[in-house]
Amino acid sequence: MKIMCLLLILLASGAFPAWAGDEVITMETNKAAIDAVQVHADYLWTLIAAILVFFMQAGFALVEAGFTRAKNAINILMKNLMDFSIGSLAFWAVGFGLMFGVSKTGWIGTSGFFLSDFTTGGDPWVLVFWMFQCVFAATAATIVSGAMAERTNFVGYLLYSVIITAVVYPIFGGWAWGSLFNGSGWLEGLGFIDFAGSTVVHSIGGWAALAGAIVLGPRLGKYTKDGKTRPILGHNIPLAGLGVFILWMGWFGFNAGSTTAASTDIAMIAVNTNLAAAAGAVLAMFTSWIKFGKAEVGMSLNGALAGLVGITAGCANVSPTSAVLIGAVAGILVVMSVLFFEKIKIDDPVGAISVHGVNGAWGTLAAGIFNIGGTSSSIIGVQLLGIGAAFAWSFGASFILFKVVDMAVGLRVSPEEEIEGLDFSEHGGNAYPDFEISSYSNTPVSSGPANGAPAYAAKTTLAKSGAPA
Repeated sequence: MKIMCLLLILLASGAFPAWAGDEVITMETNKAAIDAVQVHADYLWTLIAAILVFFMQAGFALVEAGFTRAKNAINILMKNLMDFSIGSLAFWAVGFGLMFGVSKTGWIGTSGFFLSDFTTGGDPWVLVFWMFQCVFAATAATIVSGAMAERTNFVGYLLYSVIITAVVYPIFGGWAWGSLFNGSGWLEGLGFIDFAGSTVVHSIGGWAALAGAIVLGPRLGKYTKDGKTRPILGHNIPLAGLGVFILWMGWFGFNAGSTTAASTDIAMIAVNTNLAAAAGAVLAMFTSWIKFGKAEVGMSLNGALAGLVGITAGCANVSPTSAVLIGAVAGILVVMSVLFFEKIKIDDPVGAISVHGVNGAWGTLAAGIFNIGGTSSSIIGVQLLGIGAAFAWSFGASFILFKVVDMAVGLRVSPEEEIEGLDFSEHGGNAYPDFEISSYSNTPVSSGPANGAPAYAAKTTLAKSGAPA
């Protein structure tokens, strides 16, 4: 009875409601603080991932420079510099709006140009998200650079690089990823799986590279009059190897960063990314060993990249065991693909079409086949539809683009400029003045390739400043 009276007195005095109110206020305050920490962590992780992906530009530059001749090293660096510089401006002005702007039909965005979403709304997340997506757009353009190396007019290159980052990449990206911001994509509405861009980034870049290589034609001396291949050896394989390791590191930002959230999901994504790359390198090495009798370095390096491209679509929805299988198939596939394109006389100095186009398609299909939640004919069908749509759009639009650029300013340099080297004809420079340089000879040797086809003995010459490699 005394206890009941005491409770009544407390309730009448308002002590209990005040205590309950303080508790509610404390819980709400704690929740707000926890939410703020999570938001800040999301911002920080996404920006760190964007920086890692940006560093991949250095990796691409080293791979492309190492797999090509010394007389074109400056040109390779200039193209990678302009990929990101001009590409950033094009994506800011047009590409981001086409990809993530409001879309009623799911085909093309109609808002957000010049980052107007931030200007009108003031939400800083727009800036973080744009930065992360910008480095992806630059990656798609850089893929094209490698396949068209050593014979492309620099002015023509700048023109098509703008269109790829402003139009070709963003439109398909909106079909698959539009709802990540203000848009909506018809392909993602069907359930298309491509978490970090095996198709959206890599196949789009790879199929554009295929179109460019076809329009350009092969490098001088690549094929003999009787149709035989004469591989043109890269001038610095250690440089290419360093580039692959940089790309491997940056890919952790590429894949795990695609969460755009500091969550526990990034753990499995990182593990899958690493396992697929490792399996790709190992299987490419063994495949080249069987075919050429040597553990070939160029194929092994591209095998690691093929594994990375292959796992990019399914990195968040397949198991680590599946990641190994995906990477292993990619490692075998890249060797077969490089040799196939050599056979049909499509000259790709760095193997970009095989690494990014072919294995981007494989990775997208594999994301449906090995889906942790189970697979079905409808899932596989949607994946195949996405792969086909990417090829039709990127190859078709890019082929037309390259033809227009060729008619407008000329896509290919003159034979004299190509022989002299683009460093001299386009940039008036020399990456290696007074150093010994090498070029191909006509004498076949029994060892495996440096860049993916039967190798030929190198002919060494001493070059003066300004002499071609």
